Amino acid sequence: MPSGDADGAQSRDDVLAHFRELADATDVPLNADFENGFADAPDEVAANVRLCAETGVAGLSIEDYTGNDAEPLYPFDVAVARVRAARKAIDRAGGGIVFTARSEGFIRGKPDMDETLRRLKAFADAGADCLYAPGIKTREEIETVVTAVAPKPFNFLMAGSNFAVADLAAMGVRRISVGGTLARVAMHAFVASARAIAEQGRFDSFAGVMPNAELNAFFAADRARRD
Repeated sequence: MPSGDADGAQSRDDVLAHFRELADATDVPLNADFENGFADAPDEVAANVRLCAETGVAGLSIEDYTGNDAEPLYPFDVAVARVRAARKAIDRAGGGIVFTARSEGFIRGKPDMDETLRRLKAFADAGADCLYAPGIKTREEIETVVTAVAPKPFNFLMAGSNFAVADLAAMGVRRISVGGTLARVAMHAFVASARAIAEQGRFDSFAGVMPNAELNAFFAADRARRD
């Protein structure tokens, strides 16, 4: 990814190149967070989704966040038209890509459950394979959304530790995302360790880490599996 850019400021072409690089590097299905499709108008979203499909991804998502915090969500009819356009673009590309439609209200200052449900159900009717409302947290919220979008699967964003996989499965969640949390886990450990060294002169955090030989063997086994 390009360095020095603000969060979310990468260009469409940079993001597409990154998806292509990742898809070429692994035989594991790759899901692409394609943000708002890098366009507002439905026909432009469709054109960009077609380009995304050509990178080799196995799934992609389109969200209803405008990028403008003053008016964070596209108007309802526009949001639905964008989903419908993305669906048609995927079908023209040959299908086979899992299409997730996201409603962003709960993480964009518009935590309205009724409106979120209205959008998710409309997105399902417009052709989304999977529905996603990042930012919902409680058991009641999760079960409400799962019921509303059924029989389509619901994707839950797990950013904490309040539920286990079995808990979410029992609520009807069929897909789990962790966003950037695994990266934050790694950075949290790094920062905590560096602070302990700098401020206390202690290396206690080094205890129990994976030895180099074990780490190298892990990556060697992964390369052999992919080859």
